[in-house]
Amino acid sequence: MAEWFSIEVLDGNGSARLWAEAHADSIVWSAQRCGASDWEITEHSWGVLIEVELPSEEMFDELRVDIAHALDAVPDPVGGLLVHRGRGGSAGSRLFRGPRPLVGSGAAALPVPELASA
Repeated sequence: MAEWFSIEVLDGNGSARLWAEAHADSIVWSAQRCGASDWEITEHSWGVLIEVELPSEEMFDELRVDIAHALDAVPDPVGGLLVHRGRGGSAGSRLFRGPRPLVGSGAAALPVPELASA
C-alpha cells in the first residue's frame, strides 16, 4: 500500500515559491523514478508544500538522497524545511485521536452525606 510523504518549504530570506520554480520539476522527476503514483505541489501563504505518494518508506529515503541538492537550497536552511510522513500543510490526521482526558483525572467533589438526626 502506497503512503504519502510531505516536504514543506517555508519562506525565509528568499521566497519558497521561487525555490519551487527552480527545483520542483527535478523533485517530481526523481519521485517518478522512485515509483511515485501521485504527487501534488501547493503554494500557501507560508511557503510551498510538495506531497508525494510512494510505494514504501525505503523509496522515500531514496528520493531524499536524490533531491538532497534541492533540499540544501531552501530559503531558510535552519528552520524552513519540514520532511515527514503523511500529508502536510492543512491536511487532517490519518488517525482519530479520541477524546481528551478529563481535567483533574475526572475527579469531582462528592456531596457530603446528611447525618440522620436522633
